[in-house]
Amino acid sequence: MSEALVASSAPVTDPSVTGASGARQFWRRLLAQRAALVAATVVALLVLVAIAAPLLTAIEGQDPTTYHPSLVDSARGGVPVGSFGGLSADHWLGVEPQTGRDLFARLVYGARVSLGVALGATVVQVLIGIVVGIAAALGTRWVDQLLSRFTEIILAMPLMIMSLALLAIVPSSFPRPLLVALVIGLIAWGNVAKITRAQTLTLKGLDYVAAARLSGWGTWRIARRELLPGLAAPVITYAALLVPMNISVEAALSFLGVGVKPPTPSWGQMLTAADVWYQAAPQYLLLPAGALFVTVLALTVLGDGIRTALDPRAASRLSIGTGRRREARADADTAPAAPDGNTAAGANAGADATGRKEERA
Repeated sequence: MSEALVASSAPVTDPSVTGASGARQFWRRLLAQRAALVAATVVALLVLVAIAAPLLTAIEGQDPTTYHPSLVDSARGGVPVGSFGGLSADHWLGVEPQTGRDLFARLVYGARVSLGVALGATVVQVLIGIVVGIAAALGTRWVDQLLSRFTEIILAMPLMIMSLALLAIVPSSFPRPLLVALVIGLIAWGNVAKITRAQTLTLKGLDYVAAARLSGWGTWRIARRELLPGLAAPVITYAALLVPMNISVEAALSFLGVGVKPPTPSWGQMLTAADVWYQAAPQYLLLPAGALFVTVLALTVLGDGIRTALDPRAASRLSIGTGRRREARADADTAPAAPDGNTAAGANAGADATGRKEERA
């Protein structure tokens, strides 16, 4: 989803009328979506596996860097000995061709790298985008023009080419996962800045912001106390969609050989080494590819669920598991009561239906 769709679907709300009730509505709408719940469960399990990687590999009794030459057949070019790629009680998912390193250990440690790089890059993108977007919207006309043109230059830069160039010239002594996260974050923050600027320009015209300005508050105090709460919905929505995109970028960079370097495991790096083993040891290719597919799919579905929960007016892009009826019931349960005892949502729905009947008449 592009930044234009995120900005247009984000509701403009007054922080003075939002609070615990808004949070309850958000959680009820999110819990009403089966697809989002399943995706959130998958993401939570992946994060738990990444955090518990040392414990899981200790239970298995392996580590991601130890070579086991006795478990590969050197006469056949390093194909794992045994069925299913060397699957055994000591090696739960088999071993890596040529080196004999444990695949399960490398897969769970690769989750730490892939998820960590994606989340770190997202944090950098969001921080830079918010600062630049707010500064452009609240600054003078010249500041706005300068920052807007700079943002457009950043957006015009090809992410993969710039990342390849920067990663190729940095010394290998610099921690590679941190470097990849910084490079992605420093190049791909333009869309966050555009969303933040557009939403801030809209919020500037609201009464509570004008009242804060008339009371003598400074620009950055207004931004911190009045504008940031209104920016939360569109920024969180777009950040949820940035994480799977950043995972794909990290995997692509590692696949091209400029991302995370061996012996540090990464899903993209495993795919790079597996491209010649898809016939002799297919699990070496299928395991990291399947992990990437499941992670990106789960994060994308979760991001869509967060988007529709923050703004119920925006229709979900999913055809199943969206739970629109349950979302409507959740909104009705949390809607304020009208003077006649009915909910305000029900009264508004009745008024809309009456208006449509009058128009047809």
